[in-house]
Amino acid sequence: MAEPQPPEHRRSREEILSAIRSHQPPGTELPTLEHQWITYVDRPAQFAKVLTEIGGQWVRVPDAAAAHSALGEIPAYREAKQIISRVLGIGNSNVDLTNISDPHALEPIDFAVLSGEFGVAENAAIWVTDRNLPLRALYFIVQHLALVLPAGEIVDNMHQAYERLKFNRAEFGAFIAGPSKTADIEQSLVIGAHGSRSLTVFCVG
Repeated sequence: MAEPQPPEHRRSREEILSAIRSHQPPGTELPTLEHQWITYVDRPAQFAKVLTEIGGQWVRVPDAAAAHSALGEIPAYREAKQIISRVLGIGNSNVDLTNISDPHALEPIDFAVLSGEFGVAENAAIWVTDRNLPLRALYFIVQHLALVLPAGEIVDNMHQAYERLKFNRAEFGAFIAGPSKTADIEQSLVIGAHGSRSLTVFCVG
């Protein structure tokens, strides 16, 4: 238990704090968010361009059936031994998530097909949540990841993206852009070091 400070020590403390307060720089007004933010004539095309630049794969399809067919052409999917799909009509799951409670048990999963809520054209980020996914580690632990994104759910920029987010309940959420990447001081780029080795985005519609 701390001993009570003598009055002269308390005075010194107050004097120091008062001196600091009196030398504070003037406050700065927060910048207004009323700007002309970047927009794109063709948001899916811009999203596809950026996604490709950061190592992802883009597949534009008219519907879920076409996405399922295109998925079957991906070598990583064809070679996968353990697959989880949480998107109706796309992919064939052979792993039952209801029997898994430990996220570490997801490590052998080769391929996962999951839903993205919306995408951002300027940086190819996709907002994902665990709303319909019991183990959110699945986004990051699988070898190969496919996200299904409705074409009409792509916004222009991060400003619009944050306007869509609501934090009125406790849930996990994250932006995912491309596969996992890291680079050392020799500028040697490694894809898949900390997460999925590939990311395929199926843009539906």
